Amino acid sequence: MASIVNNGIPLVNGMLCAWADVVILIGGVPITGIVGVEYSDEQEVVNKWGAGRHPVGRAKGRITPNGKLILYQEEVQALQAQAPNGRLQDLPPFDVIVQYLPDSGIITTDKIRNCQFSGNSRKWKEGDTGQEVELPLVPSHIEWGGNE
Repeated sequence: MASIVNNGIPLVNGMLCAWADVVILIGGVPITGIVGVEYSDEQEVVNKWGAGRHPVGRAKGRITPNGKLILYQEEVQALQAQAPNGRLQDLPPFDVIVQYLPDSGIITTDKIRNCQFSGNSRKWKEGDTGQEVELPLVPSHIEWGGNE
């Protein structure tokens, strides 16, 4: 694992990546009405057993990606305007690009590929001054950490 160092000296009070350094694009268009993004993948990794009490090896199975966007309702409405019958689930597959633009100038890009929305809902209550909509994503795979 790499640590954050500068000329061999730990960067104690250095600038780390913040939300303001994150740019998210859907279909190549930067999204400004976004307040959160979550994405991950999990892979099945299992021990393989043979003679004795301990595993003799390991095997890897399928990779399951998932994600979620949290958008202001107005951003969701703009996406719905592009969808047949206003259903986000009917939009064709799209990529979500997450770029990290820290002060260091080294851009890192994660690509959440072939996404489709699997749900769309609203939750309002008294006193709300805006609506943040959580939209679950179904991606095909995630390309992690390419440098641009």
